[in-house]
Amino acid sequence: MPRISASSNAAQRERTQRAILTAFGQLLYTQGLTDLTMTQVAKTAGVGRTAVYNYFADMGELLVAYALDETERFVADLERDLAETENPIDQLGTYVRAQLEDMSRRHLPPGEAMKTVLAPEDFAKLGKHVGKLRGVLVGILERAMSEGYLPRTDPAQLTQLVHGSLASTADRSHGAESTRAQDARMDATVLFIQRGLGAQFDRNFRPVQLPSTRPALSVVS
Repeated sequence: MPRISASSNAAQRERTQRAILTAFGQLLYTQGLTDLTMTQVAKTAGVGRTAVYNYFADMGELLVAYALDETERFVADLERDLAETENPIDQLGTYVRAQLEDMSRRHLPPGEAMKTVLAPEDFAKLGKHVGKLRGVLVGILERAMSEGYLPRTDPAQLTQLVHGSLASTADRSHGAESTRAQDARMDATVLFIQRGLGAQFDRNFRPVQLPSTRPALSVVS
């Protein structure tokens, strides 16, 4: 009988964990979090119910693991796309689009709603999930301000406003909505956020730097 190496065991555990997280994501998308059970996750993943509990103690722990895992993937893809985008206002548009698409695909409950389904310690772990996304956006806004594309203000406050707008827009999306309507809504949201933060565009909708503020005149005696 062939000997099973430690590396083989580790690979099998990783595959099983990945199958569980994938199954959870599929169920979250198709039916939402309400009444979702570990038994359903196990059946969809093709593993025994006990196997799921070997990795995750309860639904809250599974939800947090899924959110953090998806965030790692999302941030990696987003940073690649941002690196290919030169202007910070265009980067802001890339960020907004990526967030809306991700929210619509994953159907994770918004932050406040998470409090009703998670234990306090599990909800606290999501700070890492939110913090990474906020950090990316703060960096975009700080660059836009330093290069004169946005008026100087507190980027942390702007980040809260942007994420609030994103959550509100994603909540209004419906599966029956046509692709054209979805694209139009996304374009409108991108432009609304860019202009709402103070961005300006030329006649070809290319971002332009804001006019420099002249210094106040002084009287020399």
